[in-house]
Amino acid sequence: MVWLSAFSTPFMLSAVNVALPSIARALHLNAVVLSWVPLIYLLASAMFVLMFGKLADLRGRKRIFLIGSAGVMASSLLAALATNGAQLLSFRFLQGVFTAALYATQIAIVSAAFPPARRGHAIGLTISSVYVGLTAGPAIGGYLLEIFDWRACLLVQVPFSIAILWLGLRRVGAEAGGEGHGTFDFAGTFLYMLTLAAVIGGSSFLPARAGWTLLVIGATALVLFVVVERRMEHPIFDLKLFFANRVFGMSCLAAFLMYTAVFANVVLVGLYLQYLHALPPGKAGLVMMAQPLTMALFAPIAGRLSDRIEPRWLASAGMLVTSVGLLGLGALQPDSSIPHVTGALVATGIGFGLFSAPNTHAIMSAVDKRQYGTANSKVATMRLLGQMCSMGIITVVFALMLGPVPIAPEIYDRLHTALRTCYFAAAVLCVPAIFLSLARGTVHAAGYRQSA
Repeated sequence: MVWLSAFSTPFMLSAVNVALPSIARALHLNAVVLSWVPLIYLLASAMFVLMFGKLADLRGRKRIFLIGSAGVMASSLLAALATNGAQLLSFRFLQGVFTAALYATQIAIVSAAFPPARRGHAIGLTISSVYVGLTAGPAIGGYLLEIFDWRACLLVQVPFSIAILWLGLRRVGAEAGGEGHGTFDFAGTFLYMLTLAAVIGGSSFLPARAGWTLLVIGATALVLFVVVERRMEHPIFDLKLFFANRVFGMSCLAAFLMYTAVFANVVLVGLYLQYLHALPPGKAGLVMMAQPLTMALFAPIAGRLSDRIEPRWLASAGMLVTSVGLLGLGALQPDSSIPHVTGALVATGIGFGLFSAPNTHAIMSAVDKRQYGTANSKVATMRLLGQMCSMGIITVVFALMLGPVPIAPEIYDRLHTALRTCYFAAAVLCVPAIFLSLARGTVHAAGYRQSA
């Protein structure tokens, strides 16, 4: 049930990203509105994932998971029926809300279902399912676009959701979760959501006065959020867990930095291949598959190894390999060979594959079973915040180096410089991530490896 969900959601997300030009033509969207089609989905997921993680601990993980699955199916159907930009953005926001329920429960359900000696392997297979979805989405999405139109890339989620709901209702018996205690933190949840909405919304409006106003509101809400959470008995974001639990806190920060470094990688490679290398989208997509495909292959291997080897060693080695791959991408020239591009993408894929499952294993092993939903939601929050920051770095670099002009041959030199800047900045982010990973401490208790 979880693995099918872990595959289908990123599959739909990456397929929709391929369909963005078709959506713009069909609904007459300008570039700014079009950029919000993926961004509003990501923002909604980040805003609601903590809420669903807490509810999963209080009310049951399977219940929240199935609510999310049903909601994703309904919102995907509505988004496919949209006739204008406002409708599409509204339904994409709903998609993101219900997807947050899946992000908050998938790893928690798997962690609760498998004993510690097998948990790393199970988490690795779950993460591998995500990467398989990311790999298949562009290719199958492009095929659907040729036969049908952009709506098919959204409707493809419906049969997946039906299968997931059938498995959850008919084949998965016992309720997973519901062991949590305490009350729901309404004030902290509101301030957290307000912070994200104001900061992301404000950044998109800069340098206008409205943008700065929203950023001030976001900063104020963040300060109030920290004050409220420190005083709450059962906070939505347990700062004590984050700062007192060394393994948990440092692993979460390492995840944030790694997603910030790697998430926008394929987007940048796509621009390089199609503009500077003049490859058609189909061939560019085949090259771009190298990174997620490599991730999918290495995640379960790393997950199995993390059952026996300290996760910090595997994750740190993965970060080092990732930084080498990013430096290789930063060294690309307009006339660099395709094997050079593919080799660098494979390196980043191997590195992130080695990092993701062991790091997640460390996080879930550092908390009590009653906190799996809350911990899982924090993992998802770090991932989503890292993804947004990754896109934010690109936006800032492009704004400073390219300005508000169409991408044309006369600015290709500046585009190349901007791409290299993004890659080198990403490689630099791997340095503190490696430090955090090495300093987190041990996960396996004495005698654990023998029993494993």
